[in-house]
Amino acid sequence: MRTLGILGGMSWESSAHLYKLLNQQVAARLGGLHSARLILHSVDFAEIEALQRSGDWAAAGELLGHAGAGLKAAGAEALLLATNTMHKLAEPIERLSGLPLIHIVDATAAALRAAGIRRAGLLATRYTMEQAFYRERMAQQGIETLVPELDERDEVHRIIYEELCRGLILPSSKLRYQAAVRALAERGAEGVILGCTEIGLLLDPLEAHWSPVPLFDSTVLQAQAAVDWMLAAPDSQSIP
Repeated sequence: MRTLGILGGMSWESSAHLYKLLNQQVAARLGGLHSARLILHSVDFAEIEALQRSGDWAAAGELLGHAGAGLKAAGAEALLLATNTMHKLAEPIERLSGLPLIHIVDATAAALRAAGIRRAGLLATRYTMEQAFYRERMAQQGIETLVPELDERDEVHRIIYEELCRGLILPSSKLRYQAAVRALAERGAEGVILGCTEIGLLLDPLEAHWSPVPLFDSTVLQAQAAVDWMLAAPDSQSIP
């Protein structure tokens, strides 16, 4: 099994969920007492969030890139970035760490293509929904993304930072997210991406009988791609 480095803590709630998913999938595939071979660097999310809010993405990229370099020194052979938003900084993180990144957009896009979906709604932080990095990488893989209207985007973002990142799972917020999914479907989305690593804590695609379109949990898909890489043949150099 290859050793995977995880840049986590953004938030620790979703990182804990990702850690569980990785170990569950390795155990399911290998059986017995097998678990995932992981090295984790968990940042202080308050520092990252302050840099996001101030727009100092360069400093955030340096912080995460150097943390990734530490994971490489500890024996990691590739990186998993346990957040959608900070994939905005994928290039400097890879460059500064010296490790390849298993990209969450690529894993999600592969699942969308396999399902025949070419137009997907996106629920995520304001940064992910409104900046170009996510939409452009999806477009490169033939997938158009739709985001909620402005007032809905504000509420989706607020719920992530004020509730989900703090472990608050509120029925009222679940209803708001369900309404946002339906609105995206009405505008032509063929599926909806849960494009923030915390959203799967609120909406479970396996229990989405209420939804008119399928949901794609980026955290689950990222974990699946990571385990594919970890358990690939030793001579395989490919990153999903």
